[in-house]
Amino acid sequence: MAIARWDPFAEMMSLREAMNRLFEESFVRPTSLVSWTRAAGVPIDVYTEGDNYVIEAAVPGLAPDALDISVLGNEVTIRGEYPTAPESRRYLLRERPFGQFERRVTLPDPVDAEHVQAHCEHGLLRLTVPKAESARPRRIALTAGR
Repeated sequence: MAIARWDPFAEMMSLREAMNRLFEESFVRPTSLVSWTRAAGVPIDVYTEGDNYVIEAAVPGLAPDALDISVLGNEVTIRGEYPTAPESRRYLLRERPFGQFERRVTLPDPVDAEHVQAHCEHGLLRLTVPKAESARPRRIALTAGR
């Protein structure tokens, strides 16, 4: 196995690549759903499952007590901190995240913050966020006649 030298210019992108990425993130993905903050390297998936929203975040190597989850209105915030490596290390390649991170997800409907469930296993955080009763569809009974 050969060790490759770190080349700072190898990770740089061209202006065209940067513009393509900016265009994709602005128009292809719904940016109102997720606000990107420092250390956006914490990937998440957001989807619906019945009357719930489900947010899954990849947080490998973090213990559940290293995470802080809060709900305010229809916004879910996930905060945490990856441990910092000892200063004596000299990296040849470093891709794993370190330091503090925060991800915020603004959901399209009101949520029931009292019944949010959080589960973390094998580096996957799974939040089940129920829609508020007022945001769930209701069946309206019809009556015949006047």
